[in-house]
Amino acid sequence: MAKLSTVVSLLIISLVAPAALQAETWATRLESAKETTTNLQFYFHDTLSGQNPSAVRIAQATDTDKSPTLFGVLMMADDPLTETPDPKSKLVGRAQGLYGSASQDQLGLIMSMSFVFVDGSYNGSSISLLGNNRAMNPVREMPIVGGTGAFRLARGYAIAQTHWMDLKSGDAIVGYNVTVIH
Repeated sequence: MAKLSTVVSLLIISLVAPAALQAETWATRLESAKETTTNLQFYFHDTLSGQNPSAVRIAQATDTDKSPTLFGVLMMADDPLTETPDPKSKLVGRAQGLYGSASQDQLGLIMSMSFVFVDGSYNGSSISLLGNNRAMNPVREMPIVGGTGAFRLARGYAIAQTHWMDLKSGDAIVGYNVTVIH
């Protein structure tokens, strides 16, 4: 009887094993992947005024000028990221992407940005931010949803704090403290 159960077991394994192997030929699992946590601190310079703005309005709803929150405005940005709040400090990267006013009752921006780094060991790498930015709150948290280069498969969060803002022009300097797991 033991021989019969062994034969039946081997028969079942020989029928099931090829199907199991075939189902996984397109995927490889890495159980022991090592993750790194990196903290980045830099300043975002969003300039809407002057002869060479770093952010420009690319679209707007028809009633935007009547809205106190500029609801419906869409901006394209290529903002410098610097080491300190001083615009003349060392350039560490660029914030490239879109942000738009997505709230009717407060200044709430939806942001889709790539922070592309141009300095040091992170030169050529980027992180992607996608989320809601309640710009008038003293501290805001937004998710990091991806990255490239050294930050491939990144996830994490960005804490933004306005360092300076000119309400008339819309120009702002925002400090970012970003925690990235990659």
